[in-house]
Amino acid sequence: MCHRAISTLLLILVATASAATASTGVAADLTGRDIAVMVDERPDGDDRKGTMTLTLTNSRGKTRVRSVTSFDKDYGLDSRSLMYFEAPADVKGTAFLQFEYEDPERQDDKWLYMPALRRTRRIAGSSKNEYFMGTDFTYDDLGDRSVDEDVYELLREEEFGGHECWVLEAVPVDEDYMYSRVVRWIRKDVLLPARVEFYERQGKLLKILTVVDVREVDGFWSIYEMEMENVLEEHRTRIAYEDLHYNIGLSDDLFRVSTLERGRIQ
Repeated sequence: MCHRAISTLLLILVATASAATASTGVAADLTGRDIAVMVDERPDGDDRKGTMTLTLTNSRGKTRVRSVTSFDKDYGLDSRSLMYFEAPADVKGTAFLQFEYEDPERQDDKWLYMPALRRTRRIAGSSKNEYFMGTDFTYDDLGDRSVDEDVYELLREEEFGGHECWVLEAVPVDEDYMYSRVVRWIRKDVLLPARVEFYERQGKLLKILTVVDVREVDGFWSIYEMEMENVLEEHRTRIAYEDLHYNIGLSDDLFRVSTLERGRIQ
């Protein structure tokens, strides 16, 4: 995935940056697209595996907790990812498989396996704006975006959370895209987001992603904890990793629809 633009959830789930890039980004003539390409091209290994806890909190403060194992593997400029729900019992065995393509003209393939129904649902393009498993991430958020799908502007440079950042605005080329614009605070030291704002089609602020914890894992800077807040719905989803590893040699067999339908991941 090293040649793709910032995604929403894989930016969110496995966003990484090379320590070697830490000294980049002081040139005064950098454009917004230059920065987007720098983030897009950051190394993040050939594959990744993580275990995480998803905590969903509604407007009344009631929480639901989900335990998830995630797998992600690059295939040239394309990638495949799998999310498997381990707990609680009512979602155990639910799995989401995605094939992401670098070509912006090619639509990503997505499947959701629901063990209670014992069937796999293919996620059509018309469903991309639906929210995934009660979280504040849509199916489209879980995918990646090519750099060419957006037009970028460097709005300013400022400090956020104690880190020097570029404030980068991305406006979709597709006027029907679910967000009218996305604004990211990109840390100059590790090329990771510190904050992301998502604006809906009418221009209102819809969601805010805040990165809480960043760590170096296996030589890659990684987001270890973050929270997505839906400011209109007053709902939040916090993702916290317990374990994350890179370049472990994941089998291609993981990334098959038949693997979802087994109901368990080995």
